[in-house]
Amino acid sequence: MAYRSEGAGSIIATPRGAARLRQSRRYGNGAGDVNAHVARRTVRLRLSFMARGLGALLCLLTLAGMPAWAAMPRILALGDSLTAGYGLLPEEAFPTQLRKKLAAAGVKAEIINGGVSGDTTAGGLARLDWALADKPDFVLVELGANDALRGIDPKVTRDNLDKILARIAASDAKTLLIGFMAPLNWGDDYAAAFNAIYPELAAKYHVPLYPFFLDGVVLDPALNQPDGLHPNRQGVRIIVDRIAPYVERLISDPHAGSAGSPG
Repeated sequence: MAYRSEGAGSIIATPRGAARLRQSRRYGNGAGDVNAHVARRTVRLRLSFMARGLGALLCLLTLAGMPAWAAMPRILALGDSLTAGYGLLPEEAFPTQLRKKLAAAGVKAEIINGGVSGDTTAGGLARLDWALADKPDFVLVELGANDALRGIDPKVTRDNLDKILARIAASDAKTLLIGFMAPLNWGDDYAAAFNAIYPELAAKYHVPLYPFFLDGVVLDPALNQPDGLHPNRQGVRIIVDRIAPYVERLISDPHAGSAGSPG
């Protein structure tokens, strides 16, 4: 026995109406209370969905304002055999040891080994567009050692590095320029011209400079391989210990110039 409406003020018994009437009594004294309850619940659900939507939107807007490397910066190590890890196991090479050093400091980064043994600045320039196709956020430029060892005209080396830095800047990646010192067997004039290249270009492009890649390692037999030119695993560790603060600063403050030292 239940009810349904039949005209103004008349009620006729129907099974479905009885069920609705019983339901209405659970929430109050009439069907109006049921409608109010449903309305309140609908509003709460809509507000909940709106809150979730706004939260997702704010999250997206926040992420949109973050630099691309906020989650995991991608670093290209562009260099020669010193970067490639000549004579070393892959895990002993400069890029891998640097990645581990950064991770130990709480800086997670992907480091691409862009080192090619024997490369000069001309070789680095020739393959630069291909290397930048990986869309790195940062580039460590370690080139020029083979130019100096071969006695290449410093003007040529400077021109190549100039073009490399210009292309990296055009890609919106940030650069750490890593310098090299000329051997003395080419004479004082050559050494002076060559050694001036790196600070001049760092100032021109307003990029940080690590003055000498082999600092603390060069000419030490205990830190180099038998050829006396390439650092061994321990030598690379010392290089990484010294250069890592520069890389950390580059990541945390990519607009920092070459003036001053990290730390």
